[in-house]
Amino acid sequence: MSLWLLSSVSRSVIYLFISAWNQRQIRKKIHQLRRTENFKSFYSRLGFPNGAPSYVPPIEGLLTQPLDHFNRRNNDTYRQRYWINEEFWKRPDGPVFLFIGGESAESEFSVLAGEHVELAQKHRALLVALEHRYYGASINQDGLTLEAIRFLSSQQALADLASFHLFISQKYNLTQKNTWICFGGSYPGSLSAWFRLKFPHLVYAAVASSAPVRAELDFTDYNKVVAESLSDPVIGGSTKCLDRVKESFRIVDSMLHPGNVSILEKDFSSCSPLRAPEDYVEFVNNLADIFMGAVQYNMESPGSDVRKICEHMVNAESAYEGLKIVNSMYMDFIGLTCVENSHEKSVSDLRDTKINPVGVGERQWYYQTCTEFGYYQTCEQSSCPFSPLNTLKTQLDLCKEIFQIPPESVRQSVQFTNEFYGADHPKSSRIIFVNGDVDPWHALSVLKNQSRSEIAIFINGTAHCANMGPSRTSDPPSLQKAREEIASKISEWLRSAETTE
Repeated sequence: MSLWLLSSVSRSVIYLFISAWNQRQIRKKIHQLRRTENFKSFYSRLGFPNGAPSYVPPIEGLLTQPLDHFNRRNNDTYRQRYWINEEFWKRPDGPVFLFIGGESAESEFSVLAGEHVELAQKHRALLVALEHRYYGASINQDGLTLEAIRFLSSQQALADLASFHLFISQKYNLTQKNTWICFGGSYPGSLSAWFRLKFPHLVYAAVASSAPVRAELDFTDYNKVVAESLSDPVIGGSTKCLDRVKESFRIVDSMLHPGNVSILEKDFSSCSPLRAPEDYVEFVNNLADIFMGAVQYNMESPGSDVRKICEHMVNAESAYEGLKIVNSMYMDFIGLTCVENSHEKSVSDLRDTKINPVGVGERQWYYQTCTEFGYYQTCEQSSCPFSPLNTLKTQLDLCKEIFQIPPESVRQSVQFTNEFYGADHPKSSRIIFVNGDVDPWHALSVLKNQSRSEIAIFINGTAHCANMGPSRTSDPPSLQKAREEIASKISEWLRSAETTE
């Protein structure tokens, strides 16, 4: 059930998007790391800007926001978390760089590390970041109930950004001389583009990294790209690797019946017996998630390495043995003794309305897929190398089961999202769309220049949000070139803003 589109500087460096079952384990691991590791050392690992002084904690605060921006008769509010880094700012007229949060808790690292921080240092910008409503600490205690979650949407999130713009402008007495540029990656990348599209008077330009701006109900191209990447020798894939992956899942599918399922439970360390048919779907999806996550975050997070996975698949005695080895490798990395394949447990987790201020908002994000985006990564096409048990129906059924949203409503919501934002032809200006060809999400983004100022940068050999992390000497030439293009365009637009004040 890999629907997560995570991205933020700290998360993209350490972990991200591996699978539904191991995300929960990763979040615990990262939380423990932050509690036990020397804070300054942890920060330096994320990429402290070159030439910057020692660590200075950013300002953290809570902004009271309307729960419903579009109904002023509703006086309910919530408090939204934000961060401010004044370290590089040239007062009073320096630019403002806004980092947009998404489907996970944010942290102070949103204004401390990453490409946008390096650019802020260069242009002496004020750095601000806003956590997305309903994620992290930016949620009321009853926020995940069926009644309250209805105020979670990208439209409300954009209105939050407009309100935050006003708050920062008043706090620092900003004027038209302070040029705003927004940054985001993955879903926040879409928000970055949409903020520029819908509020061009507030934000002068936007960088949208790995932004799936086209909503898609049945996202079959995701696994098509995964298959292409597993066979791509540039990143360590091969035709033999892809063939082995396909063969291994065919074998697993053939064993999913009462006579052989106990063998699968043992070989792949299932925490509990597999009950047909729902647990079978959960089981094959968890196995597929390993490969999907490795491709999406190839070489960008621990354990995501297409070359290493393909070596295991190709060098094993058989395709089935290769799959067992890859599964064990991931379990060792996450620190699991068994894999939770219970569909009942997954449904229970999605029904859980208890607030968790750290990690991914699983219930919240699934709600957004049901009400706005779809993004369901199915395997019913011949191009998919995994199990065809992963169908659109199984994923739409969860919308009905968890949120009482019927399939036809999901279809209509996806269609409306594209009508409202313009899909992958947004007709805006001064937006940079950045994508990597290895990243499966590039299939839903803008890949060609739309106009002189709607720029598409397509990076060969890189995965999801590769440009967003701190620059490193080990960056491949294609990524270095992309960073230079982004920096050049930002400089150009800041100069043009000065001439149009």
